Amino acid sequence: QAVEIGLGSFAVVPVYASVAEDKILPIERPMFILNKTVKMFYNLESDETKIPDGTPVVHPDFEEIAAHIHFRHEIVEQCVQETLLCFAGALRDNKEVEFTFK
Repeated sequence: QAVEIGLGSFAVVPVYASVAEDKILPIERPMFILNKTVKMFYNLESDETKIPDGTPVVHPDFEEIAAHIHFRHEIVEQCVQETLLCFAGALRDNKEVEFTFK
């Protein structure tokens, strides 16, 4: 499934990696895919990787996330919104952004 967060969606997309001569290995690659409106607004270019048709797209369940990390869901939702605003500001200012997840 893909998770929609406003600016785009996080998804695990099937891709193929060349591992040896004439050998291809199917793998799953985690990706963040910007939505078309954001790309057009900021005049951004990106590769044409898309979420496969039929992939369910859901919104984050802040209640469930909060229960796992022991914060109120309002705080979790606010953190996500602040991160999105930071990301949008970086796009606006043409800065490079790197997110690292453990």
